[in-house]
Amino acid sequence: MTVMEQRGAYRPTPPPAWQPRTDPAPLLPDALPHRVLGTEAAAKTDPELLRRLYSHLVRGRRYNAQATALTKQGRLAVYPSSTGQEACEVAAALVLEERDWLFPSYRDTLAAVARGVDPVEALTLLRGDWHTGYDPYAHRVAPLSTPLATQLPHAVGLAHAARLKGDDVVALAMVGDGGTSEGDFHEALNFAAVWQAPVVFLVQNNGFAISVPLAKQTAAPTLAHKAVGYGMPGRLVDGNDAAAVHEVLAEAVRRAREGGGPTLVEAVTYRIDAHTNADDATRYRGEDEVEAWRDHDPILLLERELTDRELLDEDAIHTAREDAETMAADLRARMNQDPVLDPMELFAQVYAQPTPQLLEQRAQLRAELDAEAAGPEGAGR
Repeated sequence: MTVMEQRGAYRPTPPPAWQPRTDPAPLLPDALPHRVLGTEAAAKTDPELLRRLYSHLVRGRRYNAQATALTKQGRLAVYPSSTGQEACEVAAALVLEERDWLFPSYRDTLAAVARGVDPVEALTLLRGDWHTGYDPYAHRVAPLSTPLATQLPHAVGLAHAARLKGDDVVALAMVGDGGTSEGDFHEALNFAAVWQAPVVFLVQNNGFAISVPLAKQTAAPTLAHKAVGYGMPGRLVDGNDAAAVHEVLAEAVRRAREGGGPTLVEAVTYRIDAHTNADDATRYRGEDEVEAWRDHDPILLLERELTDRELLDEDAIHTAREDAETMAADLRARMNQDPVLDPMELFAQVYAQPTPQLLEQRAQLRAELDAEAAGPEGAGR
């Protein structure tokens, strides 16, 4: 006698016909990245928005160049440049309302600056002076996240909490393609979709996670396809087309604000510079590849569109570049000043109510500093 033949044995009944919970077709991204510049759709885009995007791109490129130079001068410990990715950075900042929140990664200092953070304060973390360097609440910009993708669950939590409180707030979280290989990425997308949180995930697919190419990270058709597995729309966009990135993000933000839930946007772009100033990119990619992407430069694409439509002349181009040089000169001058640092500030802005361990560490440091200030006699007492 088999187990199934015994009296009282469990005998499963045939399951009902399986039906998908949602139709996956509307969630799938387009076969090709969405583009605006160089297409008929460009004529429908607000000229003032295009000019505003252009001025920010020019400033952003100069900002990246100046920050990179500061690392060579010893004024920054490290700088992860976003040269080539400025369209994603600028569009992410400009698409948000003042009440919304931006959650950047360590490479997104330009997005923070475009959002209104002081350029020097945005670089303070990379200088090693403070854990953040700016007040996140002043500009609704979360601290720059060096650990990969850990800011994504935070964005979901803030967006979900805002909705529970009845606040009309959207969170936009930025991450690189390397961050999509982290568990935090998957957890964040799952929670966001289940809760229908008003959050937008922007993946800047710049081709490499340091030296690891995308093909060695995932076998998915695109990173945008990953959205379907969590039950949210996936959008694929040309990350060097500033108008297209802004359009896709604006649609996703609007959808989130109206209660439609989260969206995953993959912006296909390229990291022109090395991963950081400590990286030798020539070890894992060729110059021919880099040069091919220089021909698809976000500033070049937008400048060509504006000049062809007579929305930008040589005087306007010169003005934008002069404004960028003024910003760079100010950044250079202020970063060349040695900051006055108080070691006791290590314990500020950590907890609203300091823990016993933190209080003990603070007292220990205070005693060591007092002994050092007293000199050899004080140290011996």
